[in-house]
Amino acid sequence: MPQVVALLLALLMPLITLITAPSAQAADRYRCAGDPLVAEVFRGAVDAADIPNSQSNTQPGGFIVIQWRDISLQLPRTNNAGTPSYTDGRWWWQASDPDHPDFAQRIGQWETYACEASA
Repeated sequence: MPQVVALLLALLMPLITLITAPSAQAADRYRCAGDPLVAEVFRGAVDAADIPNSQSNTQPGGFIVIQWRDISLQLPRTNNAGTPSYTDGRWWWQASDPDHPDFAQRIGQWETYACEASA
């Protein structure tokens, strides 16, 4: 009997992992300040139904992973209305124009990086 339980758990674990893992949209590729950047949005579970921003199929709890230069950022989604934006207080990302997203870093003042979509 313990072998049957172990076998069932082994078979169910991949399914459980798929169900509980955040789902990602396709990664988008850009050039920001001349360097390649990859942005991958992960939709979150709805944890606050009264928050108005559910555009682009993102919900509270969502985040974006950005790989640029020698850094990897995981920025939580803000609860601002309108186009989804992501920030950790230092880095900020928003793709109001998907071909030219806004990407910035706060170092005293905001330093913005010009971005454009790439293949």
